[in-house]
Amino acid sequence: MHYGLYLSAEGAYVQAKRLEVIANNLANVDTAGFRRQLAVFQARQAEAISRGIETPGTGSVQDLGGGVRLQQTKLELAPGKLKQTGVPTDLAIDGAGFFVVEKDGNQFLTRAGNFAISQLGQLVAQVAGGKYPVLSQAGTPIFVDPTLGPWEVLPWGAIRQAGMILPLALVEPTSPDELEPAGGNLFRPLGDLQPIPPAQRRVVAGFLEVSAVEPTLEMMELIETARAIEANLNMMQTQDSTLAALVTRVLRPLA
Repeated sequence: MHYGLYLSAEGAYVQAKRLEVIANNLANVDTAGFRRQLAVFQARQAEAISRGIETPGTGSVQDLGGGVRLQQTKLELAPGKLKQTGVPTDLAIDGAGFFVVEKDGNQFLTRAGNFAISQLGQLVAQVAGGKYPVLSQAGTPIFVDPTLGPWEVLPWGAIRQAGMILPLALVEPTSPDELEPAGGNLFRPLGDLQPIPPAQRRVVAGFLEVSAVEPTLEMMELIETARAIEANLNMMQTQDSTLAALVTRVLRPLA
C-alpha cells in the first residue's frame, strides 16, 4: 500500500475509535456515578525502524513518522459533582472509594449510590439496568428490617438500626489502571482492592454523584474528532488521485 494512504487510513481508523469513546461518554451524561473515558494515542515508528533497518533520528527517507495508534482507553477518575435528592436511600461518596455490588456471583465497583430497599429489605444498587445487592465491609448483603424501627446512614459510611451498626464496603483499586468498565456505572476490578481507611470514609445520605462527563467539552472533542476523520479521508482521496495520475503518465508511452 502507498505509505501516505496507509498513514491516512490508520489516522482515520484511530479517530473513529476515539469518536466511539466520546459518543459513549455523551450517552452517559445522565448516568449517576459515570466516569469519563479517554482514548490514549501513541506515536508509531516507521516500518523500517520497527524492522531494525533504520535508526531513529537519522532524517533519511525511511526515518518517517509511522502515524499514531490507539494505545488504550483510560478511565478518568475525577469525581462528579454531588446533587441533593432528599431520598434517604441515595448515597454519595464524598472523596475516594467505591461501593461494592454483587452481580452474578462477582464483585463490581460503582460510584452510583442510587440505592433502594427491596421487598425483602435488602439494600440494592440500581445499576446497569438491574438491581444488585450492596455489600457490607464483611462482604455480605445489607438488610434493613422495617420491624426494628427507623434506620440512618452514619457520615463514615455505615447503616445504624436498633443499635446495630453495619459498615458499607468502601474500597479502591491499587492503581487506576486496574479498573475496567463493565457497562453503565459498574466497574470490574482487575487487581487487589484496598479498603478506605476509617479516617477517610465519608458518605452523604440524600445526595447522588452525577456523571463526571462535561457535555460541552465532549461536544467540542466530538467536532474536533469528526474533522480529523474528514481530513484523513480527504488525504486518502488526494493521494489516490495523485497515484492514479502518476500511473497514467508512466503507462501512456506504452499505449
